Amino acid sequence: MRSGPLAGLPFLAFIGLFLVYPTAVVVWRSATPDGALGTAALERAISTTYRSSFINSVQLSLASAVIGALVGLLLALAIYGLERPRWLRPALEAWSAVASQLGGVPLAFAFVAAIGTQGIATKLLTEIGFNPIDHGLGVSGFWGLVTVYLYFQIPLMFLVVMPAVAGLRQTWREASRILGAGPVRYWRSIGLPILLPSFIGGVLLLFVNAFSAYATAYVLSPSTQIVPLQIRFLLQGNVITGEEDLAYALVTWTIVLLLATVVIMSLFNRRAALWSRG
Repeated sequence: MRSGPLAGLPFLAFIGLFLVYPTAVVVWRSATPDGALGTAALERAISTTYRSSFINSVQLSLASAVIGALVGLLLALAIYGLERPRWLRPALEAWSAVASQLGGVPLAFAFVAAIGTQGIATKLLTEIGFNPIDHGLGVSGFWGLVTVYLYFQIPLMFLVVMPAVAGLRQTWREASRILGAGPVRYWRSIGLPILLPSFIGGVLLLFVNAFSAYATAYVLSPSTQIVPLQIRFLLQGNVITGEEDLAYALVTWTIVLLLATVVIMSLFNRRAALWSRG
């Protein structure tokens, strides 16, 4: 049965009410500081302290995205090539589905107990002469936050890239072997070019995922200068008179950045989908 022209109205109404309208309000508030059209708030949001917050957020998100994507891809390739034990792949997929959604306070306290100042792993490493805190590897440092983010970034990448890895047909490998290509030539000329769009799309997805996260970073290091925490600080009313629109300006720039990332990601995903047809 064909759907009528009004079948999509509930969905469009939902999108308009909970996505388009709030976004339009935020953009309008950021573009009308003090009730008049202007760019003062938008300019202030990417200058001085707030510019460093964007830089810190991009660095943290990019580092966790690239490392998480590489490890997730290698994990998917390793699991796909294993035939036994048969329970390993379903178990890993189930764990990834759970771990990719874990974050916030529970994840923060789990890592505090593991690699915090008094954590179990910290004490064990200190006993053998290596104190991770002294080398900037504490949970409140940059690489400590990256390590915590990797807990949900790697499983997410595994779930994203596994269909692309599973789409590598055995006939392609056999054909390349018949034509005299070795494993290195196969991956350089066939495997990696096919996986590249999915990999780049996964990196962008992980970047967006990390950029929008803030609860874990706030628990581990409340003084961390990243954009989501700055927005939280401003929306709580911790501003002086005349700076109320800064939060909306920060959100607007965040929307622009993430929207551009999502558009690029969709282009790579469309390219990756070409290999799964047929």
